[in-house]
Amino acid sequence: MVTTDQLRALFPDEAELEVYAPPSPIDQRDILLDGELKRWTGATVPVRSAICVRKPDGALEQINLGSYPTTGIPEAMEALAAAVEAYDDGRGEWPTMAVAQRIDCMQEFTRLMIESRSTIVNLIMWEIGKSLTDSEKEFDRTVEFMRATIAALKELDNSNSRFLVVEGTIGQIRRTPLGVVLCMGPYNYPLNETFATLIPAMIMGNTVVFKPPTFGVLLFKPLLEAFQKAFPPGVINTVYGSGEKIVPVLLESGKINVLTLIGSSRVADHLKKMHPKVNRLRAILGLDAKNAAIVLPDADMSLAVKECVAGALSFNGQRCTALKMLIVHRDIINDFVSRLVAEVQKLKIGMPWEKGVTITPLPDLGKVEHMTRLVEDAKLKGARILNKGGGTACGTLFAPAVIYPVKENMRLYREEQFGPIVPVMSFNDVETALEYVITSEHGQQVSIFSENPETIGKLVDPLVNQVCRVNVNCQCQRGPDVFPFTGRKDSAEGTLSVTDALRSFSIRSMIAAKQTEDSKRILDKIVRDHDSNFINTGFIF
Repeated sequence: MVTTDQLRALFPDEAELEVYAPPSPIDQRDILLDGELKRWTGATVPVRSAICVRKPDGALEQINLGSYPTTGIPEAMEALAAAVEAYDDGRGEWPTMAVAQRIDCMQEFTRLMIESRSTIVNLIMWEIGKSLTDSEKEFDRTVEFMRATIAALKELDNSNSRFLVVEGTIGQIRRTPLGVVLCMGPYNYPLNETFATLIPAMIMGNTVVFKPPTFGVLLFKPLLEAFQKAFPPGVINTVYGSGEKIVPVLLESGKINVLTLIGSSRVADHLKKMHPKVNRLRAILGLDAKNAAIVLPDADMSLAVKECVAGALSFNGQRCTALKMLIVHRDIINDFVSRLVAEVQKLKIGMPWEKGVTITPLPDLGKVEHMTRLVEDAKLKGARILNKGGGTACGTLFAPAVIYPVKENMRLYREEQFGPIVPVMSFNDVETALEYVITSEHGQQVSIFSENPETIGKLVDPLVNQVCRVNVNCQCQRGPDVFPFTGRKDSAEGTLSVTDALRSFSIRSMIAAKQTEDSKRILDKIVRDHDSNFINTGFIF
């Protein structure tokens, strides 16, 4: 059983802290604006680590990591103006640049980013409490994504480097940018999920206004100079401060062409309506999810439990793709929850630098308080915590809680917990499980656990019309990055993957001419003399 005192003892005391060496406080005052790192002299927002230090009297205090600018509406509008000017209604240097040159810029940025690997990994760990191993994986996966994006763009552009002749018309079709992008990333994967939209948006020729996530903001400081060196002025500009104040003003200007947000559907709906011409705003959104696992009587129990534990509690359950409701057949519910609890009890709770740790501190005290409220609501309405010590909290640590039976009147039934809580419900008829997915406001993914091909087949057919990925005998997940990542209902808008993201942040444009000798002569001269970056037959190696 986990106790409050045991959780408290997991945090380092002041003497131990010297051994684990948190990063020296970073007074982040640089703002990237129109190609310059401008010094902010105004007020700043303090940044506290997910990790607490244990004081001599036993009190816990979140470690100070530094600060970032408290900019406001004037600074946000200045960043927007820089992005608008750099795009220049499609006439700017970046949107008209040859694809090969934009690729060169991105490769240079990738090289510079890799030089800061250890610093960025360390900041991910200390800012959001992600384990050292997972922080390293996040950085490395992001680099691989960037390289794969470059390769995909080369392939896409090369396939378009030819003319088509159809019914007497000569045409060439390429993908062109959309304009100015407002990019906002999430705290749970502050580097990877942010770059999943930022990198394809930029490489396709768009200019960007970038607002780092509230938790995970300092890790972008080492990248500001890399952005400045690798890209022309105005291609990427940073904004800080209160999103509630500055983001509405940016959208109300009507100068944002693309909104990309990884976050809440409620927030996304609210923001989209602020644009004066909603039909001109493209939204690429990764939003809420309440992914379910449906465990059938003939499931491989060991496999199902293993995948459900990993799916529900990897990185404390702070993943949009996490399993957030386990729906288990009544014939096996007792055996399943018994095994589930046993596996959850084995999970190591501790600090992110410890080997084998699974449950680490949450990014701030508010997240812990929210988890506690969800558990108390379920208990009040008839559910029980099945694992001893589940739901115990101390500082920023929250011991994982297996909650059963979860019913419709409880918040956990529909609300995305985004933390280390494992809700379990049972069913007799598979239609009950299917109905849960159908009536959900979300439609990202689902997992099916069964050894019966016929049963799986009959479930897959309706489920693929409710969610965008059905996982068979495995947890929900995003990767590999070449697979489409999207959702139905309130879970997403647009599709992200290595290739899909390039298409999401661009549109097909073409030139056309009559198939005449004069047209052939003109087009041939344009290609031969390199008079156009759009009209060309070059091959990017």
